[in-house]
Amino acid sequence: MSEILSPEGLRCDGRRPHEMRKLKCEVGVAQDADGSAIVEQGYTKVLATVYGPRECENRLKRTNDRAIISCSYNKATFSSGVHMRKMITDKKSTEVSVMIQNTFEAAVLLEKFPKSQIDIFVQVLQSDGGERCVSINATTLALINAGIPMKDYVCACAATVYQDTALLDINHLEEFSRGPLFMLAVMPKSEKIVQLQLDNRLHNDHLDKVVKQTIQGCKDIQVLLDRKIKERTVEAAAAYDIKPRV
Repeated sequence: MSEILSPEGLRCDGRRPHEMRKLKCEVGVAQDADGSAIVEQGYTKVLATVYGPRECENRLKRTNDRAIISCSYNKATFSSGVHMRKMITDKKSTEVSVMIQNTFEAAVLLEKFPKSQIDIFVQVLQSDGGERCVSINATTLALINAGIPMKDYVCACAATVYQDTALLDINHLEEFSRGPLFMLAVMPKSEKIVQLQLDNRLHNDHLDKVVKQTIQGCKDIQVLLDRKIKERTVEAAAAYDIKPRV
């Protein structure tokens, strides 16, 4: 087993404690969807697709003054070398689906689409830690690609503490080190927290530093996602000989 933090202060993948994994993203990758995106952070890779807004066919769920969001999260069986029982996997997938749904219900301008439904599908293609965060970041891009208005980007990042050192944007080994797992999803401009999860106890002495580092991580992610959206806008405008305002 690789050590989580070397005597030189480096993590198992060569990063320093505050450093993020390399992030790559693409939008408009699924032709049949209204919006789609793939986000890679390190060796974790997630595809998010969005369908809608469309008329809500379920009268029991339909609301007259706003849209509803449904989310389905799945982890491909080939995404990780770790075999898990189907019941456990299904339970976790349901929990993450609800978490993503709640996150974007706080960010999407649902009142713009009364009696409508927005469907989000999230598929983890490669798994190396931080899947919940990468799923939120991919969903943000997919919603923007679908033209669905939001109050702000929603960006997520996770951290843990190992031997009194905060580790940002954790990988699989760090995630399962039995330390505290702290995840935040925020709207970076206002720093409004739309999702917070904490697995295991986090000592109060570390809380302030972990929160600040995680929020800064979310802001750094927002810069990269925004850059990709602007690049995509320029490419689309060039195809129609339009000069975009970005």
